[in-house]
Amino acid sequence: MHRLARVLGVCFVVASAHAQSTLPRELELAARYEKREVRIPMRDGARLFAAVYSPRDRSRAHPILMRRTPYSVRPYGDVAFPTALGPSRELEDDGYIFVLADVRGRYLSEGVFADMRPHRGAKRAPNEIDESSDTYDTIEWLLANVENHNGKVGMWGISYPGFYAAAGMIDAHPALVAVSPQAPIADWFFDDFHHHGAFFLADAFNFMSSFGRARPEPTTESAPGVVHGTPDGYEFFLELGPLSNVEARWFHGEVAFWKEFCAHPNCDEFWSSRNLLPHLRDVAPAVMTVGGWFDAEDLYGPLATYRAIEAQDRDAFNVLVMGPWRHGGWARDSGAQLGEVAFGSDTAQFYRERIERPFFERFLKGADFEPPPEAFVFETGANRWRRFDAWPPKVEPHALFLREGRALSFTAPPATSAPSSLAARAESAESSGPSASGSLEFDGYLSDPAHPVPYHERIQVRTPPEYMTDDQRFASRRPDVLHFETEPLDAPLTFAGPSLAELWIQTTGSDGDFVVKLIDVFPPETPNLPTTTPGKALGGYQMLVRSEVLRARFRDGYAEPKPLVPDASTRLAWPLQDVLHTFEKGHRIAVQIQSSWFPLVDRNPQTFVPNVFEAREQDFRAAWVRVERSSEHSSCLRVGVLADGASR
Repeated sequence: MHRLARVLGVCFVVASAHAQSTLPRELELAARYEKREVRIPMRDGARLFAAVYSPRDRSRAHPILMRRTPYSVRPYGDVAFPTALGPSRELEDDGYIFVLADVRGRYLSEGVFADMRPHRGAKRAPNEIDESSDTYDTIEWLLANVENHNGKVGMWGISYPGFYAAAGMIDAHPALVAVSPQAPIADWFFDDFHHHGAFFLADAFNFMSSFGRARPEPTTESAPGVVHGTPDGYEFFLELGPLSNVEARWFHGEVAFWKEFCAHPNCDEFWSSRNLLPHLRDVAPAVMTVGGWFDAEDLYGPLATYRAIEAQDRDAFNVLVMGPWRHGGWARDSGAQLGEVAFGSDTAQFYRERIERPFFERFLKGADFEPPPEAFVFETGANRWRRFDAWPPKVEPHALFLREGRALSFTAPPATSAPSSLAARAESAESSGPSASGSLEFDGYLSDPAHPVPYHERIQVRTPPEYMTDDQRFASRRPDVLHFETEPLDAPLTFAGPSLAELWIQTTGSDGDFVVKLIDVFPPETPNLPTTTPGKALGGYQMLVRSEVLRARFRDGYAEPKPLVPDASTRLAWPLQDVLHTFEKGHRIAVQIQSSWFPLVDRNPQTFVPNVFEAREQDFRAAWVRVERSSEHSSCLRVGVLADGASR
């Protein structure tokens, strides 16, 4: 008999909360909840597996709180309990009927799984299903077959389960009254895999090597991933060579979605059909979308989900929460620190107790909690929570211009009396060196795919969540990274909302990637914290605040790539994700520019090929890159500076 069954009788006699808190969490939950495993019929006949955990306290009716997931609802078995049932321990203690469900085609659920299954509009036939209809049918069955509920249902989920939560609130069941998509995938072309067309290699390869393998029959087991054979991700992916080697060396036709990557390098119908955002209209449940400022996986999703509902359904109850968290950090740790950067308090605990719990208690139980503000947002740098009536808040537009001597300034370059021709500038650059500055009106570097710029310093094969706040000194010292910096600030300055990178570039290649980073440079005298890693120093720390990449072939749209014209001045413009960050007095603002970010992003051949997944080794060539900063071609980062009175 299972270990839990042997000790279950002991759990039942533990009456006080104090006594229960001394037990392992799964035993404590077993003492307070009954488990029932069910198979729920869908309209097309497929049966989806779910585990229902009902409070043993039957003195009152409880709402249902559900999570649908492709990642398994293990442990399986009527007497096997996990260490967590709900979004937080606080909600588990409040008493809900928790329903954890395997989505169609995953683990013990029947049917065929589809990655980011496209949403259908009218569903006229029983076999016309999507994640919205599966959610509806699941709720309908639960209301009829689960006892002691109060008729109200809520949903939540983090990451991929966040997508299922968002999909479930489209054409929602009337009983679904509160939904919290957390770090939701919204549009898979942009969310995880193609940032402005640049392919996120390490994440896609590592994730799909396991998740993307077929599951012919229901199972409780996960598919194994690849064994990299080295702890060094930079070395592993460099040795891999072009993307065309992945199939032959590693996947051998066994990862269906990797083949979709190869067949759909541009944002075509395959990808646009998997964009949930256009369908987020007429949303009946109350919605609280949650994200982390330093989420290395799904920063785009929460911001885009919130904005889509705001734009398409003005009557919806739709609020946004953004904290200083890694992917799912609000549910998994204290939120007090990420990497070397501390946030001054247990921000995740504050969220769980003061934001998330009141949201579900208010809408699912009618508890007398004040409704959350439109945007409850953590201000990094100043390390405080802010309440806003709108997101983005009211800001004053400014531009940080690249200037001579690697300076960064809010003042645009002055007009020259006799602007030199591009040919003359190129001739001057050849005689003065590719990174010359001063009287030249550009800065340059050699971008070599054989020696790409790394995106972090660690030796590991998985993407470290801390890279989103990492010290960028390792990059700023490379000759193929341009680093521009302001003078020390004489007063705090707060950036809010999105920013726009606007570069004028020339390159000897016919394609290229361009990465722009916004950085907070700490003063040299900044003391280390007790938590600072030995060998690290916060004095002069270059904290990554925000970064984004554009694959230049997609500068005019993601559906039809176009080559660059070698040596021609070309304007590139792309948005960086939102921030709420204060650069404190004495700090400097910095911007870095580079053309590789490896192996986070695959290496651009810098030779235009129609499909980068088919590029050959000989297509990869070094290219000289020039970033212009003249009065007529001024490169800058356009930002919003928070206006007084924007929050409450």
